[in-house]
Amino acid sequence: MTESGRSATRRQVLAGAGAAGLGIAFSGALSELFAGTAAAQPLGRDGYGPLVPDPEGLLDLPEGFSYRVLSRQGDELRSGEGKVPSNHDGMSAFAGGAGRVHLVRNHENRAGGKIPVPAVEGLTYDPAGKGGCTALTLDARGRVLSERVAIAGTAVNCAGGPTPWGTWLTCEETEDKAGTNGYTKDHGFIFEVDPADPRRTGAVPLTAMGRFQHEAIAVDPRRGVVYETEDAFEKPFGLFYRFLPEKPLGGRGSLRAGGRLQAMRVPGVPDLSTIQDIGAEFDGIEWVDVPDPQAAQTPIRFQDFGRGGITHAQKLEGCYWGGRSVYFVSSFARRSDGSAADHYGQVWRYDPECRRLTLVIVFGPDTDLQLPGESPDNICLAPSGGLMVCEDGEGAQHVYGVTRRGKVYAMARNRQNIGTPEAPEWGEFAGVTFSPDGDTMYVNCYNPGTTFAVTGPWRR
Repeated sequence: MTESGRSATRRQVLAGAGAAGLGIAFSGALSELFAGTAAAQPLGRDGYGPLVPDPEGLLDLPEGFSYRVLSRQGDELRSGEGKVPSNHDGMSAFAGGAGRVHLVRNHENRAGGKIPVPAVEGLTYDPAGKGGCTALTLDARGRVLSERVAIAGTAVNCAGGPTPWGTWLTCEETEDKAGTNGYTKDHGFIFEVDPADPRRTGAVPLTAMGRFQHEAIAVDPRRGVVYETEDAFEKPFGLFYRFLPEKPLGGRGSLRAGGRLQAMRVPGVPDLSTIQDIGAEFDGIEWVDVPDPQAAQTPIRFQDFGRGGITHAQKLEGCYWGGRSVYFVSSFARRSDGSAADHYGQVWRYDPECRRLTLVIVFGPDTDLQLPGESPDNICLAPSGGLMVCEDGEGAQHVYGVTRRGKVYAMARNRQNIGTPEAPEWGEFAGVTFSPDGDTMYVNCYNPGTTFAVTGPWRR
């Protein structure tokens, strides 16, 4: 470990009593996350109160909040192209004209996906792929105006992220090649989706951005660098990447011009799970060119990165830009899976200006308080002045709010039982995002695929 990694500089541990004994620990650097964002206002400091059971048995929310079901798997798409696909995952909201909102939603369908994304001419990459995206357009009152296929024929579309020019980058979380699982083309790519008119982007893989088990992306709005996480399921685990485009911030279609893919090396730290001190900092972060971004013969994480190797981490998932830094999530690490240490979730911040990596948030068990279940997954900034975190673990599934003071509170609970009365089971949440005006939270239930719009006193 480097000298800067031995001490937790600027360390400030904050913990608050939350729903069901929740808790979290932060470094003082967390405040920089909110600087210059819509979440900078000191609102929603203590959460919104206990969850009220939903008589409809779909979604429990605090008093004063309500939901609207925008879409459910198996219903007919309003476009008439087929049924709403299954496995709702990553999602983002984009501003349209006249107060409209465009939602782009991933469908993480594998080869055996229950309800595939319908193949549409001009929007289909591989006819054998069952994943993809659908797009909804809402009017100024939140009513669904249209719902259609945005891209089809892809595979395992997990998360992704928005671009500064208003498109969605959807990520395939697979390394399957042509001839595997019936696929006719290689998979493991990123695709750009125009939320207002998907035909303007089509179904073109951004091959220079790498072929691996993509999870999420975040774009530096000043430099145009694209950061990417890899959620590899087996050791050696995933890497944290950056893509240096030939045409940074060039707008829709510019990423097709190519660029350079690099992976992060933290000197002296081969596995991020070993870092447990909140606020631990590492200066002099290195970026190493990926030998073969297409992984023609060898998956990228197995490739030879030369002297010093490369830094790995288990379950690299959520990724987003805040303030002047990029943040990324490691949902958990387990020695039993091959990680060097155990944890229940980390959030890391990388500051490209000073090439510094900081461990900002650690979820239990060593924080005294912890999320019930485990595994923070998708996260986003909230207009209440904190974060929203989708839980992806065992038992009951929640969306948790995290205030700037460090208090964790339950914001929503999924009530849709996909098990039996004797052995209930609930699907995870995914794709949490807010409308451009901050008045509505959109979130997906993965299974059964359901998209909710939640309104209420967010600015209380």
